[in-house]
Amino acid sequence: MSDQIRIEEVDSVSAPPKARVESAESTPETMGEKLERKKDYLEGFLSQKPAPVAAEGDEALQEAVIAALKEIYDPEIPVNIYDLGLIYGVEINGGHALVTMTLTTPHCPVAESMPGEVELRVGSVPGIGDAEVALVWDPPWGPDKMTDEARLELGML
Repeated sequence: MSDQIRIEEVDSVSAPPKARVESAESTPETMGEKLERKKDYLEGFLSQKPAPVAAEGDEALQEAVIAALKEIYDPEIPVNIYDLGLIYGVEINGGHALVTMTLTTPHCPVAESMPGEVELRVGSVPGIGDAEVALVWDPPWGPDKMTDEARLELGML
């Protein structure tokens, strides 16, 4: 067995064949027809309404919003923001969600980004048409606001 590498030099390499999509029609489509077809597709896409949420009532939506909040974790503490006690309230009124929250401190490194992330996550819950986040500092957050699960996770129980 030889430990030599064999090198082959070539002058040129032919380009690989390109994929082609053949039209099913015998006459090619004009640019105007293509544009019109694209407009029809876009209008159909924009006219679609969001799928109705399977859950009924504001209580079910509130549970779905809380589940979404439990997927957001504090970057410095390995606990979700709901169990950490940063969420003071979740109010649902006909598809409008109002989340009242705080942060561990006003100087928290995510003070600018966390409320926006909460708003995006809550707004993405099916059935929520509008999400609003109210950031409050009174009452101030303290470890007493954490759930028992969060305390257990952090070794405080």
